[in-house]
Amino acid sequence: MNRHQTRYARTGGVSIAYQVVGDGPGDLVLVPGFATHLEIEWESPAYARFVEQLASFSRLIVFDKRGTGLSDPVADVPTLEQRIDDVRAVMDAAGSERAALFGISEGAPMSILFAATHPERVSALALHGAMARTTAAPDYPWAAPADALRESAAELIAPYWGQGQVMLEIFAPSLADDPQAIEFAGRLQRSAASPAMAMQIFEMFLDIDVRAALPAINVPTLVLHRHGDRVVNRRAGEWLASKIRGSRYVELPGADHLPWAGDMESVVGEIQELLTGARAVPEPDRVLATVMFTDIVRSTERAAELGDARWRELLSAQQSATRRELTRFRGREIKTLGDGCLATFDGPARAIRCGLAIDEATRPLGLEVRVGLHCGEVELIGDDVGGIAVHIAARVGALAAAGEVLVSSTVKDLVAGSGLRFADRGARHLKGISDDWRLFAASV
Repeated sequence: MNRHQTRYARTGGVSIAYQVVGDGPGDLVLVPGFATHLEIEWESPAYARFVEQLASFSRLIVFDKRGTGLSDPVADVPTLEQRIDDVRAVMDAAGSERAALFGISEGAPMSILFAATHPERVSALALHGAMARTTAAPDYPWAAPADALRESAAELIAPYWGQGQVMLEIFAPSLADDPQAIEFAGRLQRSAASPAMAMQIFEMFLDIDVRAALPAINVPTLVLHRHGDRVVNRRAGEWLASKIRGSRYVELPGADHLPWAGDMESVVGEIQELLTGARAVPEPDRVLATVMFTDIVRSTERAAELGDARWRELLSAQQSATRRELTRFRGREIKTLGDGCLATFDGPARAIRCGLAIDEATRPLGLEVRVGLHCGEVELIGDDVGGIAVHIAARVGALAAAGEVLVSSTVKDLVAGSGLRFADRGARHLKGISDDWRLFAASV
């Protein structure tokens, strides 16, 4: 839930909604991409965590561009010049004389132009999924032709605006199989802009070209790009960095265009190092937990047999069933992994019974799962977990047969007297793990 007050800055008769988060020693202005909604975005755990991490070392200023979210609607698509006026107005209203700018996607050209036009007000630039020009030109082959982009928008944006699924597959593919993320993305789109406004914003996007401003950038600049970004080709980021004097280009793994999807910690760490000279190294908490990995057997073959639409429907039903059983047995879902999930439990017997229940709930769907369990000390890093126990559980899960809940000897020993039964599957070598481990198939 949003805990930060939304205020308004005025510029040219237009009200721009903004928020201030944190009270760090330096100001950081997040210049957003396509369409946002300040208050609804806080309902996304990933976005909230991302913003709070940035605010842990800065006074973060976030805003909705004119025509989107809580800012005033506009009749005509604003120019890039008008949008950098919005940045200046927000900084003035927030009492920020000088700030670092963090430009995301099309927010990057806005940040570049602002830094070139108002150098006295910019201390540093961080750009993510960035481009200097949005369409192809004879001397700029890193983008698609304008007509091709319009055709793609007509096929992929206009018909599906407000539904979530298609935009996630493009902008945040790591979240595209998560029903909750899909539902949230659809609601955010509907709240951020109307379908007509979304297409007008897209037309404005096609006109962006700030290449002439690049030689005028004279502040420390960081250009971040995910290797498999589906929205902006990574070569656009490489080229951009090569044209800004003294800039640093960092390519990160993954395909997510949104910085708070996927490995957000690396993004935040790079920005923190740019602004403070060092990045925080969190001291992970450690706790004993039973780690579960689930996986659908023959998922690739079944997806090919059923087709994409039917497979997504079936996968969504299976994930819903899995979440119900996790809730019933007090499991904590850490994250989805393709067609499976990673979860932890505070008791090994509950973990086994949950694994068996997931298998039973999945069978009526015509699917089979395999489940791997191991109990050991794990590191709690934000909402994720790490450590050797996680790796062991993953290796155990990979060796499980269809419909089998396979557990390590550690799990078996900890549930003595529970009434659960175990079939010895022998000592097995777990890839990347020293020593052999004795594994057991659990049943009731």
